[in-house]
Amino acid sequence: MKILVAVDKTKESQVALHYACHLMEHFVAIVDALYVKPDVVETVTGGGGYIPFTYRSKVAREIEKEAEKTVEEIIENCAVCVGKRIPCNPFVVSGDPAEEILNYAQRDYYDLIILGSQGRSLLRGLLVETVPAKILQHARQSVLILRKFRPIQKILVAYRGFPCDPGALEFIAPLFKKKKPEITVLHVQDLEQAASAEMVEACLGAGEETLRQYGHAPLKKSTKGDFVEEILRAVAIERYDLLVLGAYAPKLPKNLKVMSDEVLELVRLTTRPVLVYREDNY
Repeated sequence: MKILVAVDKTKESQVALHYACHLMEHFVAIVDALYVKPDVVETVTGGGGYIPFTYRSKVAREIEKEAEKTVEEIIENCAVCVGKRIPCNPFVVSGDPAEEILNYAQRDYYDLIILGSQGRSLLRGLLVETVPAKILQHARQSVLILRKFRPIQKILVAYRGFPCDPGALEFIAPLFKKKKPEITVLHVQDLEQAASAEMVEACLGAGEETLRQYGHAPLKKSTKGDFVEEILRAVAIERYDLLVLGAYAPKLPKNLKVMSDEVLELVRLTTRPVLVYREDNY
């Protein structure tokens, strides 16, 4: 598996890199850290106006200095990966952060993008066209939004309504084959849907079988109500370390690839790491 960790000058992004090494410690993987440094011209002009060459040179030196410092921090955090025999490489490009991260992830066929988030700041960030919002909306890979580093001991995989999507389970099951966290599959049925108890049980049973193939002994739960409210309640009560969600709206054809509003709402509101699963598009 190829993992792309988007890093910047924040502490949270470096924690995300450390988290990636922890996540992959029992899995065959490559972890790459990408830092997108500001474009000199865009930085000094703000998109327009004349700026003296001497000032541009000064800004360029500051950008390079910041890039060198960030790469040093990447290398330091990569040591965790190297100690676990996971290749970890720093890369630096210049341009718009969201566009460069998306292009890089697509060009080099990454399976997962990991982003660090400054706690509740993502609540505001996903309301506007920020880097996390753009990546979450437009990435073709699964995206993991990380808040704080926390060992993964309990995972909640949420199914919305009916039918269920086993893809997310097939994605995470091999990742945690050695760690063996407690995995709960929760089926949340909308009150307006008429799926029978037998259909719900069949959905959960299929998920259980998928996980058992990798040595997991999952818990199965079902409830009725508002999807977002029920998931937030479950996370608050059980204190899960990772929330796994399918990216797309279940009521729409899969080929539309439309991000579910419910997923965006949960990413904004929960304080836990969230893995937004997308099917392999390659």
